[in-house]
Amino acid sequence: MRYPVVLFDLDGTLIDSGPIIMASMRHASVTVLGQEPDEERVRAAIGGPGLIAQMRDLDPDRVDELVEVYRAHNEPLHATLESFEGVFDMLAELDRRGHRLGIVTAKRVATVRLALDRFPLLDDLTEVLVGAEDTERHKPEPDPVLEALRRLGAAPGDAAYVGDSPFDIRAAKAAGVLAVAVGWGGIHPDERLAAEEPDALVHEPGEILDLV
Repeated sequence: MRYPVVLFDLDGTLIDSGPIIMASMRHASVTVLGQEPDEERVRAAIGGPGLIAQMRDLDPDRVDELVEVYRAHNEPLHATLESFEGVFDMLAELDRRGHRLGIVTAKRVATVRLALDRFPLLDDLTEVLVGAEDTERHKPEPDPVLEALRRLGAAPGDAAYVGDSPFDIRAAKAAGVLAVAVGWGGIHPDERLAAEEPDALVHEPGEILDLV
């Protein structure tokens, strides 16, 4: 096996959460600021340093209120989440082959748990979870990926990181792991992902099996 460790982003990579993220960002902006957010600007920031940074971009003076309203709207929507077709089959096959799997995300661990409650198999198949509170610096910095490797006792050369955003690709490359971009997330267009020069850009979960 070329890469014994395979780490994954969560939103837009394993779960189809783009729609609920966008709905909650719009709700927070309209409720708190009384205005529609710039959708393209919001999409471009998803997968980056995290929710607080996104809200600071909307209005630096009302970050706490924006975050509170967003979370109150977003957390119940996790009960409606769907996974991407073929993703869980791919994870199960990686597990069967003996790969060690993990999640590295900008979400708080408590919010990730809402998704894991929705998809218990995802919890069963992954060995490590690194969330927003686990590192001081966040994607696109390499720290979250490196923290996952530290917990697993693994070297960067033995690992791949799979994600749907430019921030994921940058973090993977900075950490020295195989950078795999996925084109099924529905948040970031292929051309933006390709501009980051990932080691691979895939459009079907099964393609990951051939890479690792």
